[in-house]
Amino acid sequence: MNGPPGEDPRGAGGLTHLDTTGRARMVDVGDKPTSDRRAVARAVVRVSPETAALVAAGDAPKGDVLSVARIAGIQGGKRTSELIPLCHPLSLSFLGVEASIDVDAGEITLIAEARTTGPTGVEMEALTAASVAALTVYDMVKGIQRGAEIASVALESKSGGRSGEWNRS
Repeated sequence: MNGPPGEDPRGAGGLTHLDTTGRARMVDVGDKPTSDRRAVARAVVRVSPETAALVAAGDAPKGDVLSVARIAGIQGGKRTSELIPLCHPLSLSFLGVEASIDVDAGEITLIAEARTTGPTGVEMEALTAASVAALTVYDMVKGIQRGAEIASVALESKSGGRSGEWNRS
């Protein structure tokens, strides 16, 4: 992580996203080694069992909710660096979103996976993909259920880089 000559690459207070004066900055990852990176994120949308049944059957008024959410999540994940100011633009080797429904519990779960080979991780891309997929589900069911909620968005696992493997469980 390089900066101007004589500058502590960790920035103010040892934090990497602040320069020595405390201003936000993008971290220089040019000297970091390249490695295979993978991240998985999960988002959960809570709806009524009746709404979940409509989504599962493909009978929601706006159409196939899960297909649209999957594609929206992929599009969103690819645009992470445009949405999150200090994220690096990455060359993704894979970005996918899968969905499942527990009709009885009224839960729609979206799992996003991002992969790359590079000097920085793909956690934000996976989280963005899961979030955008969840927002899309919400948008597509809000006409039939105003009380739908995005209950959680969380990183489930990551691998690669200096910090290696991490799993939520």
